[in-house]
Amino acid sequence: MSQPCHILVEGNPALIYASRNGSPAKILPVLTRFLEKFWQEREASGESSDTPECLVAQIVVRFGFEMCEDDFSNLRVGTSYHADVEYLYWLGTVSNRTVQVWTPDRAYRENPSLGLAGCRQQAVGSAVSAAR
Repeated sequence: MSQPCHILVEGNPALIYASRNGSPAKILPVLTRFLEKFWQEREASGESSDTPECLVAQIVVRFGFEMCEDDFSNLRVGTSYHADVEYLYWLGTVSNRTVQVWTPDRAYRENPSLGLAGCRQQAVGSAVSAAR
């Protein structure tokens, strides 16, 4: 099963799309480890003004290695939601440093431009809080 997904970063309009391996079992362990290191580095550098842009860029690089294997067409960045995604991962940067897992409802499937408004958040336990 392909399990496409989106990764969304608070404060950045870019939508990262992966056409396969997007289940929480695949994404969350990699994303959690990555975010712990990312936040440590940001705090150590004292830099915060461009965090959403930096985070999107670094996720693309990291997931390019983790998810694409030898087919880099699997990973894309754009501004349009894809109707076929099974999961959407929202990463907080400003308000908090959490990862929320969302799944599309029928409304999203019919009109993906609804974004998270057409989805439902997964139960507590599916959301991960990144270390501060």
